[in-house]
Amino acid sequence: MQIVLHAGAHFTEEDRLVRCLLRNKEDFSKRGVAVPGPGKYRSLLKETMSALQDAAPAPDARDVLLDLILDEENADRMILSHMYLFGAPRACVRNGQIYQSAPERVAQLSALFAHDEVELFLAIRNPGTFLPSLFNNAPQDDMDAFLRGADPYSIRWSDTLAAIRSAAPEVTITTWCFEDMPMLWAQIVRELAGLEHGEKIIGGFDLLSEIMSKEGMQRFRAYLKSHPTMTEMQKRRVIAAFLDKFAIEEEIEEELNAPGWTEAMIDAMTEVYEEDMERVARIPGVTLITP
Repeated sequence: MQIVLHAGAHFTEEDRLVRCLLRNKEDFSKRGVAVPGPGKYRSLLKETMSALQDAAPAPDARDVLLDLILDEENADRMILSHMYLFGAPRACVRNGQIYQSAPERVAQLSALFAHDEVELFLAIRNPGTFLPSLFNNAPQDDMDAFLRGADPYSIRWSDTLAAIRSAAPEVTITTWCFEDMPMLWAQIVRELAGLEHGEKIIGGFDLLSEIMSKEGMQRFRAYLKSHPTMTEMQKRRVIAAFLDKFAIEEEIEEELNAPGWTEAMIDAMTEVYEEDMERVARIPGVTLITP
């Protein structure tokens, strides 16, 4: 079986993505793709991960887990989404690395599903905005305490993804930038489900409709209807153009809680992040979806 693990990251529209997948549950099931409800497996995964900390998986652990999750549904591919798979927001950064526990946990799950194809899907986000979002959910009073003295400029997603690949080289990784999600939404859903480019899905513009004005969405849909042969790349350019004119500012602007950080510092971190994306794209076994 193809086991698809969507592990967030935190604050990257993970809940909305799950809802979109569930809207497609019936159609995907006809294609052999199972989208279990999160209530069926999130606590099970947590218990399983705790058990794997102490011992190797029992011979029948994989089959028992799948039976409990699938509940007699037949599938060739199963999508599980759990943004707490690598920890709670307050514990996401350790020793200057995002999701330090991820390599070990992915390796444990890979061992559990040793005879299956395991795929990890993980959104990444500019540390200049991601770290303040995590900090909002942390008990510390200042950023330096939250980061435990780590240099924020040195925190890179490429380190996390390379460490996961090193710990579980048989697990492929698909990633994308949170900042690009309005343009990539439909492709992300298709990739999770293992569908071909251009295949119809429900909710392909779910995220776009949240950040674009009603007038903008009406005009956008009318434009699509009048240009039915556009490629995915052309659609993305059209989305970017419509967002430039019709985006709801309060939906796309975020007030950051980062005590002691300046705008210049966040701009510099953004430059580091953009350079880091080039490193991510070169990691073997990692697919970076871009506009």
